[in-house]
Amino acid sequence: MNLCIIGSGYVGLVTGTCFAEVGHHVTCVDSDLAKVKMLQEGHIPIYEPGLEELIRKNVAAGRLNFTGSIAEGVDKSLVIFIAVPTPPQEDGSVDLTFMEKVSRQIAEVLKEYRVIVDKSTVPVKTGEKVADTIRRYNRSGAEFDIVSNPEFLREGSAVADLMKPDRIVVGSSSKKAADIMEEIYKPFPAKIIHVDLNSAELIKHASNSFLALKISYINAVAAICEVSGADVMLVAEGMGADHRIGRAFLNPGIGYGGSCFPKDLSAFIKISEDLGYDFQLLKQVQKINADQIERFLKKIRSALWVLKEKKIGQLGLAFKGNTDDVRSSVAIELAREMMEEGAVVTAYDPKAMEKGRALLPGIKLVPSALEVAQDADALVIATEWVDFRELPWKDIRSAMRTPIIFDGRNLLDPEKMRALGFEYYSVGR
Repeated sequence: MNLCIIGSGYVGLVTGTCFAEVGHHVTCVDSDLAKVKMLQEGHIPIYEPGLEELIRKNVAAGRLNFTGSIAEGVDKSLVIFIAVPTPPQEDGSVDLTFMEKVSRQIAEVLKEYRVIVDKSTVPVKTGEKVADTIRRYNRSGAEFDIVSNPEFLREGSAVADLMKPDRIVVGSSSKKAADIMEEIYKPFPAKIIHVDLNSAELIKHASNSFLALKISYINAVAAICEVSGADVMLVAEGMGADHRIGRAFLNPGIGYGGSCFPKDLSAFIKISEDLGYDFQLLKQVQKINADQIERFLKKIRSALWVLKEKKIGQLGLAFKGNTDDVRSSVAIELAREMMEEGAVVTAYDPKAMEKGRALLPGIKLVPSALEVAQDADALVIATEWVDFRELPWKDIRSAMRTPIIFDGRNLLDPEKMRALGFEYYSVGR
């Protein structure tokens, strides 16, 4: 099928590339002409495992192309996916400026029937407003259907998540549009859940908020473990063995971050308030998450006494492993807090160095973990890169001024690290 993806960020670029990989012909549209030129020349603006190879393969095969023209994309394609940014506003609500603008632009060039698919994460009832906007600005009277098709991609494993999804949600009241969506997703091995438009929009916010709840819950349990002498990892293992709970997202640490969970949680709270419900449970999830950095900083202060002029090495700047994304990164916030207290912070991240530099003026970035450790008073693990588990820890210990590790992601084995001569601190253990 001929498909158009408007917006070439994480969601749009991965979605368009994977659709091309299964045989569809995809036109990716972006208003940033510099980004379009970069993509046309084979340069990828984000890091996502496996993505660059798939883009090059499908561009070469003629199934994937990039343009700055919405008119070109709409004219070529039966189905138009909207995957534009929906950033948070100060009150927690979602800024739908890009969504409204793209809806108008589609309306102005729409000449015949198209399926307009809302792929961005948006508040419930946004699809209805997109439909109203297109009707208002479309002078040709062309027919169209609106579909909500939320994405459930995890940065760092987005390609795998899209190629082998655990479910596909399609929200629409039109059988014609639903059948077209079935055809698009026929190559993907997953159950398609058909619901109404508003339910589909709510599923994404409800899902991400529940996952954030699990993370905050296990972080609260970790605090209890620390004062009781229990091991939170063993507690999580025992909990996760219950099929009603599951082990996923029961990983304690310094809190969740990124472009999805904080934004979606705030949005769901605001959506609920606008609908007349005070979602106190989710407000506590936010509070527990915000408290995690301060709890971790107290641990660092307690061990080092004073942070001012201490040389601290930090491993990780991205909000999670396998990505270069530093948006709402807890690792960035941790480094900023330590620097504000006078610490001299040196950092290394396998992929997020340049993006991290832009958010942390004054930080020193070095090309390896061993250089981070050089003459350091302490080492902080802030991002769960699997590579950090296999570092040359004996060499790192020798390079440090005082071999103290604060493991904010529970990546390492406490007994092994202490056997190597480290003073080792983690979360809930």
